[in-house]
Amino acid sequence: MTDMILHGMGPSPSADLVGSILGVEAEDNDFKQQRSTLRKTNSSRMVTPETRNGSHSKSPEDSVAKDPPMQIVWRNVLVFIYLHAAALYGFYLCFTAAKPSTLAWSFFLFLFGGFGITGGAHRLWAHRCYKAKLPLRIFAAVAQTIAVQNDIYEWSRDHRVHHKFSETDADPHNARRGFFFAHVGWLLCKKHPEVIRRGKTVDVSDLLQDPVVVFQRKYYIPLVLTLCFTMPAVVPWYCWGESFKTSFFVASIFRYVFTLNVTWLVNSAAHIWGNHPYDKGINPAENRAVAFLTTGEGWHNYHHVFPWDYKAAELGDDSMNMTTAAIDFFEWLGLAYDLKSVPDRIVRSRVHRTGDGSHPFSLEDSQFTAEDIKQEEAFCEIIPQDTKN
Repeated sequence: MTDMILHGMGPSPSADLVGSILGVEAEDNDFKQQRSTLRKTNSSRMVTPETRNGSHSKSPEDSVAKDPPMQIVWRNVLVFIYLHAAALYGFYLCFTAAKPSTLAWSFFLFLFGGFGITGGAHRLWAHRCYKAKLPLRIFAAVAQTIAVQNDIYEWSRDHRVHHKFSETDADPHNARRGFFFAHVGWLLCKKHPEVIRRGKTVDVSDLLQDPVVVFQRKYYIPLVLTLCFTMPAVVPWYCWGESFKTSFFVASIFRYVFTLNVTWLVNSAAHIWGNHPYDKGINPAENRAVAFLTTGEGWHNYHHVFPWDYKAAELGDDSMNMTTAAIDFFEWLGLAYDLKSVPDRIVRSRVHRTGDGSHPFSLEDSQFTAEDIKQEEAFCEIIPQDTKN
């Protein structure tokens, strides 16, 4: 298995190999170009709202361009078949062999790695919803590495592309191509040419100012092999005598594959099923089940309307958004700061202006004037620029 993973991580201009989920995707030329540009501009480049948090800007040619033939990457298919088969075996061992302490350890890694994606790669680095001091950035980077969903630089870049060109051919996991494609199919075939072409228009040079991001990308393969596959199996085996086989298939493989599928639900289920209290004109929806499983990422209609809000949601308590609770805790510790959120009046204005009527605010008599709506629209344009470091 290790050989397959390492082979999939190798460089390739297609940028669609197993590395697109298990390791460093091969678009290193883009990475080097971003670093070169960053040096030339001395970190002074102005970033537009679209390149920072991704507005729903779509070009006509995104929707009218003829789709090229889908090219399946069979190596990816075989690796994911193996991973899911091994995960099913790990799931079986959860009930027949694993010790309670091993199950608890696996659940801890699921939550820890999940924060690396939701509170780290997503809200901190991709959207700059808040700022974090060095200890928290290291903590989030370790957690994100355990989850193994690309390095921070690549994850953030693809996510900004997703927001800027959501539900078009330039969206890496375009939900208009169906549930399976949005969930995992996009990792089993070559990227649509528009994803690559349009992706080059999204600025991620700000990420290269963070030495944590640069270090993680440079040493990503050994970090992944150590933190995702080796450490989770060694701890139960060494500390409480679990068999190495059970430790590996439960704490390493099953936990990892379960994390993958839970995360993928944000791309698939949360773009297909649910209500649209903030904007009925877009696909992303409020999906409580996904919000619960992903510790707060399923409030997707709100998130695509207000992507810079550190809560990634308005509705739901801490039990449905544990990531927000964690960020609040880190703020209390002094490790997180400049948490960005949306004023209540702006939310209410948007609900009445474009919502589908399912929000509790919709039951109120609208007392918003044209000036209020104008201020709300202006707010949505200005605030993303304030998310720069």
